[in-house]
Amino acid sequence: MIPAHIIHDHLNKYRQGEIKIGTICSHSALQIFAGAREEGFKTVGIATKDRIDTYKAFPHSCPDEFIIVDSYKDVLKADIQNKLLEKNVILVPHGSFVEYLGAKNIEENLYVPMIGNRAVLEWESDRKMERTWLSDTAGLSMPKVFSNPKDIDRLSIVKFDGAKGGSGYFKVANPKQFHEELKKRKATIETATIQEYVVGVRYYLHYFFSPIGDTGYKCKKGHIEITGIDRRDESNIDELHRLGMTRDELAKALITPSYTVTGNTGCVIRESLLPQVLEIGKKTVDASMDLFSPGMIGPFCLETIVTPNLEIKVFEVSARIVAGTNIYTKESPYTYLFYGKPMSCGRRIALEVRSAMKKKKLHEIVG
Repeated sequence: MIPAHIIHDHLNKYRQGEIKIGTICSHSALQIFAGAREEGFKTVGIATKDRIDTYKAFPHSCPDEFIIVDSYKDVLKADIQNKLLEKNVILVPHGSFVEYLGAKNIEENLYVPMIGNRAVLEWESDRKMERTWLSDTAGLSMPKVFSNPKDIDRLSIVKFDGAKGGSGYFKVANPKQFHEELKKRKATIETATIQEYVVGVRYYLHYFFSPIGDTGYKCKKGHIEITGIDRRDESNIDELHRLGMTRDELAKALITPSYTVTGNTGCVIRESLLPQVLEIGKKTVDASMDLFSPGMIGPFCLETIVTPNLEIKVFEVSARIVAGTNIYTKESPYTYLFYGKPMSCGRRIALEVRSAMKKKKLHEIVG
């Protein structure tokens, strides 16, 4: 990993009054640009030519300037990185950002200052490490994982590493089904995680952790806020139940169930569950400080199932802004209850940068 002092050396050369916020034009970039503008920052969008007109179609959220690339991997090239440094850009990672560049490349080859602690990328992208973090260290309740396919004895969901928005996931109930589905996808056992399918309601809980703030739900250091909750629309799996077809009937009809996320729906959770929601967020942050100091910084999401007995089971963490926050480009019920004014997750990121600059603590939120 690039040593933090190298990142901070670049940050020290930035002209404080000219700091800009930038990201790759995808995922939640419109919200990030709008939020930065609302906090008084100029913005830089990294885009391929075919994306320019899309962003210009949203004037309030269009970046002030574009850096045009042939491929998003070009962000790793020295000339692009140096251009970002010259423009005093602090990057905001999101799901597409991580997927396009790769967690390892971000850790080892991207030297432009970025919101958050890039060490978290390894912990969230490796499911074994993620389980060490969430279950073993934070003590959160998680679905059972089958390390060997022959042990599958109940309905399970098979997932693959990385920020791919559910692409390629499938459900199985026994070892035979697992091997059949794996063969169809030309995937390997080594890349698959077999997780018990917990019956309940899916909620994606959005948080923001500030290591420099003093208001909110207290952690070992700093505090967390709830910034929203969403549910996800997943390609065809959410509609297939209407057909009433068995797995074999779907196969004969050449229909392959897909969990690829195509959109998001906003929701609120019952108020009596908020203590659990806040506590599991706190435990996740505190455990991150123990495992990879200074821990996770900024926005994150816990992907959960609420069971019929109102237990919250956590099955995944996304240690960055998630696409579900796009529902709340002005505010969510929870950010309004916290701030009493419009506050999106994108704006909350920019507010953290503004606050860190004022407190002379920018190095504590950028890595």
